Amino acid sequence: MKTAQISAYVSVETRKLLDKYVRERGVKKAFVIETALLHHLKAMGEIPLDVVIPPRLVVTRQSGEKILDSIENPAEPTDVMRALFDD
Repeated sequence: MKTAQISAYVSVETRKLLDKYVRERGVKKAFVIETALLHHLKAMGEIPLDVVIPPRLVVTRQSGEKILDSIENPAEPTDVMRALFDD
């Protein structure tokens, strides 16, 4: 099998998790990265995009402020929500 080198920037936390994983499992980083990438690409090709939950959410300042406001000032529960929790 021919191979090719790729380069990517990852967060320091992701790098630490990768380093820990390869140390504990005794595998090569290239193996973990290729396996993870293949799993991801296969899943993205088979799972409908509307059910994929991204591992990281990016919000604008405006949407972040709305989220914060809804946390600090939650809406009253609806009848449907009350019924759900009463079960």
